Amino acid sequence: MSSPVPVAVIGVGHMGRHHARLYHEMDGAELVAVVDANAERVAEYANQYGAKALKSIDELPDRVRAVSVAVPTSHHRAIAEPLMRRGMDVLVEKPLAPDIVEAEKMLACARETGRILAVGHTERFNPVVRAISRLDIQPKYIEAQRISPFRFRSADIGVVSDMMIHDIDIILNLVKSKVANVHAVGVAVLGKHEDVANARIEFENGAVANIAGSRLALKTDRRLRVFCETAYLSLDYQTKSGVAITRDANLDIIKMAREKNLDDLSQLANLDFGQMINVEPLHIDDVEPLRAQLESFLDSVVTRSAPVVTAEDGVAAVRLATQIVESINQHPWRV
Repeated sequence: MSSPVPVAVIGVGHMGRHHARLYHEMDGAELVAVVDANAERVAEYANQYGAKALKSIDELPDRVRAVSVAVPTSHHRAIAEPLMRRGMDVLVEKPLAPDIVEAEKMLACARETGRILAVGHTERFNPVVRAISRLDIQPKYIEAQRISPFRFRSADIGVVSDMMIHDIDIILNLVKSKVANVHAVGVAVLGKHEDVANARIEFENGAVANIAGSRLALKTDRRLRVFCETAYLSLDYQTKSGVAITRDANLDIIKMAREKNLDDLSQLANLDFGQMINVEPLHIDDVEPLRAQLESFLDSVVTRSAPVVTAEDGVAAVRLATQIVESINQHPWRV
């Protein structure tokens, strides 16, 4: 058995404190230090998990091999690049950067230093997404909805980079095609950034995705629906449930119509549609997504293999998010 990986967490706010907790619990990690400008907060979590409390990344011991960066998005590059140049592998919370320029510079630094730069698109490790990833599908149309009440955090970015970015990453991973066109609308209510947004994305392979995001809803609702020629998939992130509906392998409705000499398929209306399809619940495991993400990151650190969500994936998500925001800003509202 290999020795635990010495790790540190930069920023122990809403997300960082969970990184620290899980590293502390994992056999494959040794939580060496937590870093935060808030002295009271960093002391609390350092004491709780038996780690050093530091105010600056400059104080990190050289023996730290892997770091989680959970600071505001605008500071990601300023934190991640010095760490990579010191020889540390880095996991950055989503989104990778506030804009495409920053994202590409972070990717360039990772390539230059040969360090692993993973991106915390945690939904890739959500049990329902892991279940759908095991299926061999080629999406034609995707619907994604992610709405929730305002959480009074991530106010430095809009809903596209804050919430919609999850679905952007998942959709890019499923479709695996370049973006052809983006049409989006959005409304800023609480500040200068959009709080509600809807985007229609057309891909070069013909696939289409429609994404809705809001952080002003009264309740949380996160769903994904995928339509393809062979199946319909419906996923509910909240309940961690999903269903796959596929055409019965023994059914050839065109052949049936020919044998019955039917010119209009409506003449088959007396048939039981439920007998023509297979409805199967997706097999959902019970692994905490963030734990799965951190375990996967540490495995990449040890084996020097590519992380599940690479820096290239992070750049692609930021690029599409940028296109969506640009489309929102170009939308002509007429009063």
